[in-house]
Amino acid sequence: MRRNSGTLNGQLARVISETGHTDQVVVTDAGLPIPAGVERVDLALTPGVPAFLDVLDAVLDELEVEGALLSEEIRETSPQMLTEIEQRLAARGVTARLVPHTEFKAATGAARAAVRSGEFTPYANVLLTAGVVY
Repeated sequence: MRRNSGTLNGQLARVISETGHTDQVVVTDAGLPIPAGVERVDLALTPGVPAFLDVLDAVLDELEVEGALLSEEIRETSPQMLTEIEQRLAARGVTARLVPHTEFKAATGAARAAVRSGEFTPYANVLLTAGVVY
């Protein structure tokens, strides 16, 4: 049994453990379409549960990240969420790149997995590129 730290969800722990340098993992809100062929780690329980930021924090605590992609529509639609995401990424030395939502959705097709939260905030999605710890 795992100690009381880190990701308890077995599927998510496995995905993070199997993620290598430059692999991508997308952390999503409840509504982002997940392309066929991308493993879905569905944590959504009820509207808002778990919250996107809680899921993002859990992933960032265990995954070395060197890049991030967001939908530029988040600037106008959900600026507070954008600020929260950018602060978390900046704390890890990562600056997010923003692209049109259609481009963002297309980019998720190359992700090794999508981790779905219960978040209902529009455009609360981030595509993370794994770094390397050495």
